[in-house]
Amino acid sequence: MHPKNDTHFNKPKTKLMLSRTFINRLIIFGFLVLVGFSLAKALYHKSVMGIILALVSLLATIYFLYLVARIREEARKEETA
Repeated sequence: MHPKNDTHFNKPKTKLMLSRTFINRLIIFGFLVLVGFSLAKALYHKSVMGIILALVSLLATIYFLYLVARIREEARKEETA
């Protein structure tokens, strides 16, 4: 049987899938809050090393999210092709 004809693959997302997406977004948001807090504390204490480390962490997080989005888009294109 072809997978697209199988009703198992055509079901809407379950609550587990929705909660997993929500949990992933919550983890990312929490991490960005911690990075922002560390950047604010570094600025408050005028710590050059702290500012550099917080900015590197922020840029690494943004780059990671960009890579994840790009990989998902490529997987979606391969799936439709």
